[in-house]
Amino acid sequence: MVENRKIISRRHFGKTLLAAGTLAPVLSPAILRAQAAPATETTGPQYVSFSFVTKRWEDYFSNRRNGIILVDTIGRVLHYWSEDGDTYNIYPIAVPLTEQLTRRGRTTVVRKVDGPEWRPTPNMLARDPDLPTYVGPGPQNPLGTHALYLGWQYYRIHGNNDTRKIGRQASNGCIGLYNEDIEVMFGLAKVGTQVLLI
Repeated sequence: MVENRKIISRRHFGKTLLAAGTLAPVLSPAILRAQAAPATETTGPQYVSFSFVTKRWEDYFSNRRNGIILVDTIGRVLHYWSEDGDTYNIYPIAVPLTEQLTRRGRTTVVRKVDGPEWRPTPNMLARDPDLPTYVGPGPQNPLGTHALYLGWQYYRIHGNNDTRKIGRQASNGCIGLYNEDIEVMFGLAKVGTQVLLI
């Protein structure tokens, strides 16, 4: 039996509620591309890409205790399933700039912060010594409006005040969402929510 589910694809992608209340086990893959910046002679067209392919939580987790987050760094989307199975959301994300900055594996949400402060990591400062050493909450903060701190030092799932980064390789290791999406995730996720980055 297929559970009742709801898929939310935010921002440019609209909201889909399945009228019958059930989700077919397999949906056709969808690759959504939106032109993100005007083409130039030197760079050509710049595209943002998301792979909104539904996934089964059972393929990645043994249970839904405390809710689960699956971050697909290749598809550039975050999947969230609630513990009770009633909610399944998919969000477009920004992913790390390089493979070296990308961390994969299992962790959990260890802290939630509304209005996070930002400090560059030692590696970030080594790459760019001109970075500010501190940015308080507000529109200049790279973490946006909310942050879910993960069990790995320096890694977070957070908002983003520069929406041009969503759908791109644009972060120093964290996973970035639109601020309105992280606000929803902040309300759904809890300390102890399971996280897997693939």
